[in-house]
Amino acid sequence: MSERQARAWVGIDAGKGHHWATVVDGTGATLWSKKIDNDESAILAALGGILDLADEVHWAVDICGTASALLLALLAAHGQQAVYVPGRTVNRMSGAYRGEAKTDARDAYVIAETARHRRDLAVIDVPAQLAADLSLLTAHRGDLVADRVRMVNRLRDVLTGIFPALERAFDYSSHKGALVLLTGYRTPAAIRRRGRARLTAWLANRGVRGADHVAATALAAAQAQMTALPGEDVAAQIVAELAALILALDDRLKRIDKQIRETFRAHPQAEIIESLPGMGPILGAEFVVAAGDLSAYADAGHLASAAGLVPVPRDSGRRTGNLHRPKRYSRRLRRVFYMSAQTSMMREGPNRDFYLKKRGEGLKHVQAVIALARRRASVLWALLRDNRVFASAPPAPQAP
Repeated sequence: MSERQARAWVGIDAGKGHHWATVVDGTGATLWSKKIDNDESAILAALGGILDLADEVHWAVDICGTASALLLALLAAHGQQAVYVPGRTVNRMSGAYRGEAKTDARDAYVIAETARHRRDLAVIDVPAQLAADLSLLTAHRGDLVADRVRMVNRLRDVLTGIFPALERAFDYSSHKGALVLLTGYRTPAAIRRRGRARLTAWLANRGVRGADHVAATALAAAQAQMTALPGEDVAAQIVAELAALILALDDRLKRIDKQIRETFRAHPQAEIIESLPGMGPILGAEFVVAAGDLSAYADAGHLASAAGLVPVPRDSGRRTGNLHRPKRYSRRLRRVFYMSAQTSMMREGPNRDFYLKKRGEGLKHVQAVIALARRRASVLWALLRDNRVFASAPPAPQAP
């Protein structure tokens, strides 16, 4: 058994079925390198063996998602913290070491060495129960939204092949009445046979708003096409199934939105986050998940930088002041600020005034929204720091 070290660094190449851990000492020499099954007993056995190697152990992981959830939870339960080494960083650092082979053991060694040499790596925060719940709910919602977009696109494509006039008549991504129509009537001949009055009654019985307008629009499209196209019957069946699936998916999204809203509002600062114009409960939940522990941001600039809203210079030779978006940032956090900024600037108020001011300075739409998002990051950080809700007027100065 090797002599106990004062300090050691552990690099873990995480995976779904197993992890590979490599331990190095202060000189970069390998002390321990093994495959660990993604199982509680195996992880605990490895944890005990690694902690026996040194008085002070530093941990680094290349994945902080579901694959490493059990590992990170067990580390936290034993008072150990891990830092995050992104895969891009691992790939770049690999070039500094001999050999070209790519193995789990080599990646784990590079992760350990990166943690040994760098002190600026982000600490992985194991989320509390509420944050973990929101993370799962928002991720599931994102999957459902992606499924819905795919289904709508497929529906429009199939419908165009048999009834292009009806495909052009409605926006199927947002018109519930049009989807209800497709569950019963998809072909020109079927709509003409039904007639406007009976079609209106059929739609109204299924709770469609503006049933008469939907029926009239569908009938106008049907009268514009008298030709039945090849494959019409099979395509119509597929369209009906897709329309029914999209409607069912909308119901699922309503239920999960309600669950996210109720879970988010249990957060102690939910009222503050939601008070910022454009930041509803869904984006608020995304913010809680993406931002993590707010104490990790020393100031508003650090929060904006984490969201990729602070440009970084990329000077070369005599070219200076060449600012670009940073390569390392949270895309999820950037999306939260961008989407909330875009929503807020549509209504009268300070956010729209700021957006119009930036447009007047010559910025394009996206640039102006990003500038607004940067400003809102500072505002939200200050609100959370002071534990107060947003108000259009600035707070009165406190007496000395």
